[in-house]
Formats: sequence, C-alpha cells, structure tokens
Amino acid sequence: MKTQAMKQFFVVLLIASTSLLTSCKKGGFTQFDMDYEASVVIQNGTGVSVPFTVLTPDIESNSESEFEVNDTRKDKIEEIRLTKMRLEITSPPGMEFDFLKDIELFISADGLDEILLAYIYDMDNSVGSSINVTCSESDFQEYIKKDKFKLRVRTVSDEYNLSDVEIKIFSTFNVDAKLIGKA
Repeated sequence: MKTQAMKQFFVVLLIASTSLLTSCKKGGFTQFDMDYEASVVIQNGTGVSVPFTVLTPDIESNSESEFEVNDTRKDKIEEIRLTKMRLEITSPPGMEFDFLKDIELFISADGLDEILLAYIYDMDNSVGSSINVTCSESDFQEYIKKDKFKLRVRTVSDEYNLSDVEIKIFSTFNVDAKLIGKA
C-alpha cells in the first residue's frame, strides 16, 4: 500500500510541475510558451561552400487566441523570446546534418525587417539527424504578435548532397506578459 501511495504522490507532483512550467501566473504577470512547426526542403545539387536560401510558407501565429487563453492580449506583452529551436531531418530516411557547415534562420513579418532568429556555425560532422540550434537573444514580440510570419533558412554545405533534404523546424517562444485587468 505504501508504494501505491508514493506512486500517486509522484504522479500528482509531476502533473503539478508540468503545469507550472507551461504557464505561470504570479503578481499580475503570466509566462507561457508558444510552439510552432515549419518545414523546408534543401534541394539536391546545392553547391559546396555556396550559400543556399529557402523560405517557409507563411506561419499563422494564432497569437490572439493564445494570448486570450492565457488572460492577456497584445498590448500587455512585455517580451517574447525564442527559448528552443530544434531541426530534424524527416526525409530521406537515415540522412544526417553532416552535409552542412552552417545554418542560419531568420524571421520576418509584414512591415518588419528580417532579423536573425537562430544559428549554428561550423557544425560538427557527428550531429545526427536532429540538432538544437543557438537561439538569438532578441525580443521577437513584434513578429509573433502579427497574424503570420515567415522563416528564411540560409545554409552553407561542406558536402554535395545527392537528394532533396526535408527539414522540420520546431520552435518554442516564451511569452512574458501582464494579465488583463492588471496595471
């Protein structure tokens, strides 16, 4: 019986910890994460040491509904930072990032200049098919507040690739905002 009670305690503790990490409301402020996914294809035959650029289709931000769910709105946002970005090769199977030397990701939106979002330079040749990139320290609130935004991916390869490479981009932005009705 004692073991069953301990298991239940740890399950409750895990659930409480998870909800605290995903949304935290304290003293008139809230913090929560917004996750986005996008895909790009690096075409075969891109030259070695030659920069190659590809754009994502528009990404719907859904920021209005995310803000509403978290008891805030656009004018209450203090800052939005990119906290995590992971790139994963989804096709062809078994392909790894060892064909790339550098990768940069930029964000843009209507009426805003494009800025650096994340990067990795001088990539290790043993990184595998999934990598975490270094996130820029910039505040991206003006981009995420828009209805949609775009990502531009710039790569430099150090090997010739013989097939198209599809990459899925997973990003997490942390929002810090005031609650509605608070000063």
